[in-house]
Amino acid sequence: MKPRENVQPLRSAEEIQQFRQALQMSRTAERDLLMFDMGINTGLRISDLLPLKVGDVRGKTSVTIREKKTGKKRTVFLHMIMPEIATYTEGKEEEAYLFASQRTGQPISTTQAYRVFQKAADLLGREDVGTNSLRKTFGYHYYQQTKDIATLMVIFNHASQNVTKRYIGIEEEEMAMSLKYFKL
Repeated sequence: MKPRENVQPLRSAEEIQQFRQALQMSRTAERDLLMFDMGINTGLRISDLLPLKVGDVRGKTSVTIREKKTGKKRTVFLHMIMPEIATYTEGKEEEAYLFASQRTGQPISTTQAYRVFQKAADLLGREDVGTNSLRKTFGYHYYQQTKDIATLMVIFNHASQNVTKRYIGIEEEEMAMSLKYFKL
């Protein structure tokens, strides 16, 4: 399975809802939907979401993790998705992995998470969605709502605001808009 190139954020509420509906077609829909919701609402990389355990998040408004890629600590706020977490974790053991394989009880792999999102994207006829789309969706919508690229840069641990804008697809979008009516 070849990773998708040019992975993009889901830019509208409609695209997000369509993706949720596609995820609901899976036999692991409950798990996959929470993984999606946590990804688009926290901006965590999939490699940082998968090792989380029920006890890490149940009843908590935030969790501090050490990012796998950067090694840096990051506090992740869960306020807005606490109801989804509560519903999903009800009756589950504290030590259980949040995104466990039904077969092994261990966390699913990043490859398996990729397959989950690729399958949903295929149902929608999209070739621009992968696991990184979750993080990009968070960044895109955070920027659209706040216009605070400096804070987003810090959240993502990026070296510059331009890197962050390019990452979430804003730079290209802004350039297209500025050129839309340009004519000499």
